[in-house]
Amino acid sequence: MTEQSNASHVVVGVDGSPASIEAVRWAARYAGMTGADLEAVTSWEPPTSYGAGLGLGASFDTLDIDWQGMAVTSLNEALVQALPDGHEAVKRSVVCGHPAAALLAAAKGADLLVVGSRGHGGFAGMLLGSVSTHLVAHAPCPVVVVRQPTAPADDPAREPVRP
Repeated sequence: MTEQSNASHVVVGVDGSPASIEAVRWAARYAGMTGADLEAVTSWEPPTSYGAGLGLGASFDTLDIDWQGMAVTSLNEALVQALPDGHEAVKRSVVCGHPAAALLAAAKGADLLVVGSRGHGGFAGMLLGSVSTHLVAHAPCPVVVVRQPTAPADDPAREPVRP
């Protein structure tokens, strides 16, 4: 029989954008206050048009590109940027697939899902990106959408937090 944990579980979506860096900071602060464990999730998909028009005719499996490794590196760099002194305590998950699907799967059983308001896609004037909008509508747990930072980088309110 396995022992079940009573600890809360917070999932945060990370794509390396300024909004997702703020989401990591917010989620770490919340996890620290509530005693929850924190899981950072990123996803990757090879571009659908990769190699098109070049006559490569190769599948993504035969190309010498480490998509997973690049995603792991990007996640680690984002966590170091957001939590310079506390990134080691964060569980990391890197998933092949669309960000909304990856985050919905990770949020099953979570107490809270945290995402940035807009990631690396979308239009400049949008308040919420397509992924965060989808998550708010379909997540199996409460969702917090953290807005992109508006305070200057040297503002003490934006100091890194330790989970």
